[in-house]
This record gives sequence, structure tokens and C-alpha cells, in this order.
Amino acid sequence: MPASTPKPPQSLDALLAQLRADFPNLSAQFQSGARYLLDHPRDIAIQSMRKVAGNAGVQPATLVRLSQALGFEGWQGLRELFVEAVRDGDSQPYARRARKVVRESGSSRMFAEMIEVQHHNLDALLASNADALPRAAELLAAAPMVHVAGFRSCFPIAFSFHYIYGLFRSSVRLIRGDAGTLEMELRALSPKDAVLVAGFAPYSQESMRVATAAREAGCTVIALTDSTVAPIALEADCTLLFAIDSPSFFPSITSGVAMVEALVEHLLAKKGKGAIRALEQTEGQLHRTGAYLPSRRG
Repeated sequence: MPASTPKPPQSLDALLAQLRADFPNLSAQFQSGARYLLDHPRDIAIQSMRKVAGNAGVQPATLVRLSQALGFEGWQGLRELFVEAVRDGDSQPYARRARKVVRESGSSRMFAEMIEVQHHNLDALLASNADALPRAAELLAAAPMVHVAGFRSCFPIAFSFHYIYGLFRSSVRLIRGDAGTLEMELRALSPKDAVLVAGFAPYSQESMRVATAAREAGCTVIALTDSTVAPIALEADCTLLFAIDSPSFFPSITSGVAMVEALVEHLLAKKGKGAIRALEQTEGQLHRTGAYLPSRRG
């Protein structure tokens, strides 16, 4: 315990953000407790401390000490933030944020604020991924087959990577899980393949199933996510981070798409002349098959 007790977080969002930031420096027991708090926030408000501890694989005393390390007198003070969030409707964060957007709908600052936040999100990419981006490109380039997955709002991120990378590499496969076929698609994972999984909080069950199946199959896992302790990041060999901040009601995927574009650029550069030849063949085929409108001349 530090000599001076820290001031406890005043909201659930602040608590979860602090746990993510402090996670790498926590003890193994504290990490187990923090991981459960991060991954199962809705359960904390309705379960006893003994039940939470059992699910987290720690002793109840560990949760008490973790709470005190965060500035609370004990477990109950920490748990109250989860209870308040449920009481205030934080189980529906999009609706809560939407009410704020509607209240401020007449503000001339809305569009300017959106652009400003997106600038910050994009600026954060370089600081967060300077080392991880080349590493991710190496892992993907070395794999005999690359699988990519992203569900719900992260599907555009996954699809963009699949489409753009597929312009010069044929061995790229999009995991979709249409009509409940996810388990069937996961059977195609093979050792030494690479799997890129995109997701942000609240994390989808499907993205976690893909990451876990990839790990069990002996694949290399690259997580594209919002936190180094996101569930899919904890399964990953390499983690690429993107910020999801937005003044609107829904988290932004803008920097996630930008991260994909930067990653494909690295992959193109690594493949060199081979990528250029593949691109020429793809473009020629697209034009021959009428994929694009003919350009007007004269």
C-alpha cells in the first residue's frame, strides 16, 4: 500500500479507465481481480463479493486489498460505483449519451467538436503503435493464411482490411459468422495461420470466441482494440490500439479504419514488387469484368 491513500475514482467509467491504465503494473492476484471487474461489470452489482472472488479465481481478501489500493475504504465502496451505474442506466450507455446529444442538438459546436475529437483519436495512433505496427505486419506477412474478424460496429474495420489486403493477397479470409455458422468457419483455422480480431468495449462474445479458437488452434493472434487489457488483447501475440472517443452517442471507428489502412500499407511495402504485380492483375480483372463504370473520354 502506498504511504498516502489515493483518491478513489468517482464514476464507473473513471474506475474502469484507471484499471486499464494500471493493469500492467498490478500484481498477478490484483490482475485477476481487475480482469473480472473489466470483463464483467454488470455482474459486480448483483453478485456477492465471495461470488465475484470465486469467478475471478482470487480470495475475497484480494478484492478488499484491490479496492483499498484504488483509494476505497473497502470492497463496498468500489462495488457501489457498479450499483450506481446500473441504477442510473449505464447498462444502456448509448441511450444515455444520445440524450446528451439531443439536448445539445442546437449547438453550432457539434460538428467542430466531432472533427476535433477525431483529430485526437488519429494523433494517438502513432504514439500507441509505433513499435506494434511493424510487428503486426511481420506476423501477418509470415502467415500462410490470414483470417480477419470483427462483429457489429467493428465489421467495417474487418471488412476494410479484408478487401484492401485482398487486392494483392489471395490468402485472406473474412470470418463472418452469418446465420450462426461461426463455429463452422473457425474449423478452418490452422497452426501458423494469423488471425486479426477487431473489437472495443463492450466486447462482443463472437470476437472473444474467435480469439480463443485461434489461440487453441495454434494461430498467431493480432488484436485491434481499444485497450491493452481488452479480452481479445489478453489472447494476442501483438496488440494494435485505436481510440474510440466521440462526442456522439456511439464510439468512433474512424481511427480503427485508419489503423487498418496503415497496416495494409506496411504489408504492401513488405511484399514489394510481388504486391505490385498482384495489384495489376486484380485491377485488370476488375475492369475487364465491368466492376467499374467506364471512364468518359473527351
